[in-house]
Amino acid sequence: MARAGLVWLEQNRDHVNALNVFPVPDGDTGTNMLLTMRSAYARVESSEENHVGRVAAQIAQGALMGARGNSGVILSQIWRGLAAELAGKETFTTIDLAAAFQSAADTAYKGVMRPVEGTILTVIREGAAEAADAARKSEDLRFMLERILERCQQALERTPDQLPILRQAGVVDSGGQGLVYIMEGMMRYAQGKLELNGPATATAVAATPAAPAAPLPAQAHAMPEGGSLEFPYDVQFILSGRNLNVLEVRARIDAMGDSTVVVGDESTIKVHVHVSDPGRPLSYGISLGHISDVVVENMQAQMEEIVHAAPPPVPPVITVEPDQVGVVVVASGAGLAGVFRSLGAAVVVDGGQTNNPSTEEIYEAIDSLPTDKVVVLPNNKNIILAAEAARDLSVKNVAVVPSRSAPQGIAALMALDPDKDVAANAAAMTRALGLVHTGEITRATRTVQLNGVEVEQGAIIGLADGRLCCSGPDERAVLDMLLPHLDAAACGIITLYYGADVTMTQAAEAADHIRDRCPHVEVEVIEGGQPHYFYILGAE
Repeated sequence: MARAGLVWLEQNRDHVNALNVFPVPDGDTGTNMLLTMRSAYARVESSEENHVGRVAAQIAQGALMGARGNSGVILSQIWRGLAAELAGKETFTTIDLAAAFQSAADTAYKGVMRPVEGTILTVIREGAAEAADAARKSEDLRFMLERILERCQQALERTPDQLPILRQAGVVDSGGQGLVYIMEGMMRYAQGKLELNGPATATAVAATPAAPAAPLPAQAHAMPEGGSLEFPYDVQFILSGRNLNVLEVRARIDAMGDSTVVVGDESTIKVHVHVSDPGRPLSYGISLGHISDVVVENMQAQMEEIVHAAPPPVPPVITVEPDQVGVVVVASGAGLAGVFRSLGAAVVVDGGQTNNPSTEEIYEAIDSLPTDKVVVLPNNKNIILAAEAARDLSVKNVAVVPSRSAPQGIAALMALDPDKDVAANAAAMTRALGLVHTGEITRATRTVQLNGVEVEQGAIIGLADGRLCCSGPDERAVLDMLLPHLDAAACGIITLYYGADVTMTQAAEAADHIRDRCPHVEVEVIEGGQPHYFYILGAE
């Protein structure tokens, strides 16, 4: 179960990071919780121990020793509370687990100097309350986990009402979201819907096609007044000694800063605090014993890097269930990859005209999915054979839809019905290929005469459905010549994907030019980010 929580959190770490605005908008909650979970699971990964109490104790110890960040330390206390209640139990019932969840909530609250509602603490408390009610109603573990997850999700959704900074930033609590992902992983595993053996690539993050201007990250809305943190350094370490007094250490550390979490026992204490002078808590720890696993992070720098980079927030994840059809797509460019993911692609393999992925890469992508039903979209004529070879190697039911371009692949993906079988989807997606024409504008790599077109090396060329059709001195001239080959004037919509070497302004001007030439056609502009091709046009 710990492995299941780890796997699901790992696949959703970036989303948790994007939500991180409290207590400091430094965007690392997902990473910190993941590191904590990895350390926890590492203690039992190779163990053949099946005694529940002893396994729980090992996980709790691993979580404590590897805890990172505020939420990571609190997560370690959740595991500690679970372990304390399960101690001595070879197996457990739902009643036992309910009591363990209550112990987890109590322990987590006790570990925080000043507990704040609207955080991971609230989520675990409400989850524990639901666990007790579910245990009274059923002995079915799956029923119990479903109820706990539902209650935790509800608590998470209410966090912006409890913590003003979350409402200001327009997000839910990041630590609470991380805990929900851990619980969701456990529930999915119990339901047989989560594969634990393969790489964590079965879930793809959906990406919205690029807008003219990317929104600010949540952290930008949570910047402190004046832009400076009162306590800019995050200090973490493990203190080892004899006859340590946790309460005394907690009080002394708390007086040095804020966001204090000090937990442990008389021999080992985990310290987390935000301070202005990192030397103070470190010196104090040394005065009491031996310190190890020292981490000092400049949260001010982390916050400024996130805000100034202004990456778009990570949207919710798209998942493929074991009985659904999953789609593997080959695409080059972050924008195009995002479009495919937003339409339901489970895995995007990096590749294109000058970067053909290997058969092995495509096979591994197929194998990574938690379903035996797979469709592959190669999106380039040079990749079709590699995709077919990967299909033949796989024991899964795999179909290759022979898409020759990104617009064809997008049209095909829009025909996907994941709940139908592979054959039905492959047929519908193949029919969709003929609904779109593809235009491409790139630079000639050599001098050639083809299809009646003379091309000098370095000239700008246009291709219509993969066929060289025109050449000119610049992109605008070639665009003019290319449009008739796509029968653009008769289309309903033209989507213009601009490449890595094209600015947003240049793309907007190209779109306006298309509108001038084809006034009755809707033109959509999307940042494809593809290399080598200035523009890729999808004409429908």
